Amino acid sequence: MDTWLVTGGAGFIGSNFVHLVRGLRRARVINLDKLTYAGHLESLEPLAGDADHIFVRGDIGNVELVSYLLHTYGVSAVVNFAAESHVDRSIDGPGDFIQTNIVGTFRLLEAARHYWNTLDAERRARFRFLHISTDEVYGSLGPEGYFTERTPYAPNSPYSASKAASDHLVRAYHETYHLPTLTTNCSNNYGPYQYPEKLIPLMILNAVEGKPLPIYGDGLNVRDWLYVVDHCEALLYVLERGRPGETYNIGGHNEKTNLEVVQTLCRVLEELAPSGNNRALHARGVRYEDLITFVADRPGHDRRYAIDASKIARELGWQPRETFLSGLRKTVQWYLDHKDWCRRVTEGVYDRSRLGTAVLPHGPEARHEGATQ
Repeated sequence: MDTWLVTGGAGFIGSNFVHLVRGLRRARVINLDKLTYAGHLESLEPLAGDADHIFVRGDIGNVELVSYLLHTYGVSAVVNFAAESHVDRSIDGPGDFIQTNIVGTFRLLEAARHYWNTLDAERRARFRFLHISTDEVYGSLGPEGYFTERTPYAPNSPYSASKAASDHLVRAYHETYHLPTLTTNCSNNYGPYQYPEKLIPLMILNAVEGKPLPIYGDGLNVRDWLYVVDHCEALLYVLERGRPGETYNIGGHNEKTNLEVVQTLCRVLEELAPSGNNRALHARGVRYEDLITFVADRPGHDRRYAIDASKIARELGWQPRETFLSGLRKTVQWYLDHKDWCRRVTEGVYDRSRLGTAVLPHGPEARHEGATQ
């Protein structure tokens, strides 16, 4: 069995990837995670007792630790999810994003490069370094067109700028050192284990508690939504079939405005947990959709993202399985069934108040709780 070093494997997408890999018995996983506010051992509890899932708490910037893991376990692939990823937090404090996303990726690449150079010819040929990135590096689209793998980078937030820098480092290590790297740029993910600072889980939790559902600006910012398990399956295609040095865009073919997302989520909640049965709402005579409110827009808020995923479909044969509605139903049900997980990962750390207000005017609108992305 191959052994893969998965970094950031206790976070949202990383933990879903680890669950998929181990469920398929595809590889032994060495799971390296720093366990910041967004990485949680609670997300790995279903893997308790799995001898082929080895968790290590640590930083990708610790070259000695990473090198030890690579050599000790004979790793055949590095899958890098480790990143600071919330735009609003990058507005308030960009330093952590520079440190993790740029410096951390550089040090991880250095450790991988030195390890790869020690391998025999057969193992060198099989080794892969898969770097998971975002469509936000491309900037903002107008009402027409799509991001392709050839779209020039134009990041507009400290987060997307830090991810763009890490993408360039990965490309440079392939071009300069011939390290067999692969990069993926994905659209907005949603699904189980997503930290409740992000749009969909935040709206679910606020709605069932009868709290406002705040939407930035006019709510017409467009994102392409990708169910996280579909994304993880695409990553397996790239890791096992992709050509070193290539970039693959991964999208869900689900363009929605933020307002559409929240309205659809409210309708799904009415099916799965009717507002008439919710004490917090029934007493006030309101439905979930009545909780929608609009707040001051986020600084540098990109208007539209849309992914052209034809390359991965054409070259590797991947297509998403879920529609937005089918994936959203699964997601809403998961959060309704896992309120205890939400409580444990946020308790004393995140109270759902709005982030990214460092350059907003002061006042109730700016302070309104919630975030959308």
